[in-house]
Amino acid sequence: MSSSPNRIVATVFGAVYLLVGLLGFAVTGGVGFISNEGGLLLGIFEVNPLHNIAHLLIGAALLVAGLANARAAKGVNTTVGAVYLLLGIVGFFLTGPANILALNVPDHFLHLASAVVLLGVGLGTERNIPRTAAV
Repeated sequence: MSSSPNRIVATVFGAVYLLVGLLGFAVTGGVGFISNEGGLLLGIFEVNPLHNIAHLLIGAALLVAGLANARAAKGVNTTVGAVYLLLGIVGFFLTGPANILALNVPDHFLHLASAVVLLGVGLGTERNIPRTAAV
């Protein structure tokens, strides 16, 4: 892997989110798939099985992009960062049955922090990477 900031961040975040997704299943036994209340991961972050699967998918996308090339990593970092920014903001307003990911306040702040890092790296570094491959 090169010293591309986007590749490094995507690979590290991808591995972490995959691990979080797997560990989440250890605390969600007996929790409904889309229950609006879940188990506590690390005693802080509320998760349910759908939330765990979302972490696995996001982690896989980041890891694959990080291992592929800088352009893919930049694109996925930016996209996931934008989604996390939206989720971090909207999450504060999701309550009751609408909270299908069993999000709690620490989740919102973690999603916002992830968004800052992913968007910061995705938008702020390696500006010379073309958006499309040269033909």
